[in-house]
Amino acid sequence: MKIDIFNHFFPRRFFDEFINTPDGPKDIGKRVREAATIVDLDARFRVMDEFGEYCQVISLPMPSLESLAPPAKSPLLARVANDGMAELCARHPSRFPSFVASLPMNNLEEAHKEADRAISQLGARGVQVFTNVAGKPLDADDVLPLFDELGRRDAVIWMHPSRGANLPDYLTEDKSKYEIWWTFGWPYETSAAMARLVFSGIFDRHPNLKIITHHMGGMIPYFEGRVGYGWDQLGKRTSDVDYTVLLKTLKKRPVDYFRMFYADTALFGGFPATQCGLAFFGADRVLFASDVPFEPSPGLYIRETIRCIDKLNVSAAERDQIYCGNAERLLKMSEAVKTA
Repeated sequence: MKIDIFNHFFPRRFFDEFINTPDGPKDIGKRVREAATIVDLDARFRVMDEFGEYCQVISLPMPSLESLAPPAKSPLLARVANDGMAELCARHPSRFPSFVASLPMNNLEEAHKEADRAISQLGARGVQVFTNVAGKPLDADDVLPLFDELGRRDAVIWMHPSRGANLPDYLTEDKSKYEIWWTFGWPYETSAAMARLVFSGIFDRHPNLKIITHHMGGMIPYFEGRVGYGWDQLGKRTSDVDYTVLLKTLKKRPVDYFRMFYADTALFGGFPATQCGLAFFGADRVLFASDVPFEPSPGLYIRETIRCIDKLNVSAAERDQIYCGNAERLLKMSEAVKTA
């Protein structure tokens, strides 16, 4: 069994009402509208059939709800999305054993309510958050309590990068060029969001907090030395803030908190990156994911990801952990998958 833990799909009503419209989202919105299997179930199933015992835990793609609608309307989008996802899972349990709930993060009171509804009533296995809330960091005073609440209820959090061309690569320019905002900006966004959560002390308060970082934890595995020995010296490069005080309040080295995140294999066939991420996080914290349907041709990312995992120098038991065991344990879904 292979459980694809991080891939994307639009329920038909959500797609028709909020995405595929004359005023629909631009840039990344244009990209998702053009994906071949983003809303077409028959096309999605034809691709899935190539891979034998294979299922998907589905989530919405970009753009985030808070970028699609103002606070007064985003809760409606969340309800439509989550109801649609729950219906898909009920109709096709062997294909979609569960889903990841979407939240209206620009309306945090409603986000708390929707997280409870989606998990308690609809069967979501957790929630998806983006690396910022319309530009606001995840450790902001009004955002961080949501992580505390999810930690208390032992819910899983999927973290998806979010960055657009409006963030320039250089201060003398007004936008990012050549889609650098996506290629390099998204791994940076993931890494920065992870760091803000680490230094917020969230893992000291909730040591069992479960956060799955998309694309193998962004930059973190490759920069283990800087995250490790570099951040052991936090404060030595800063004059106007005494970060050494913060460092002393943490119960662990910063690098050890980063190893508490989970990471997925959605690296588009990057084998050295897969090796690097596995070495950093360990086989018990790496989960199979493909990021379909954004490949150049249907099924390519699934095939390439399987090629990378099968090529890893790991035991059969560790490979099975990556493909399905970690997902079954983390999401408490083994019985749902086996009986679907």
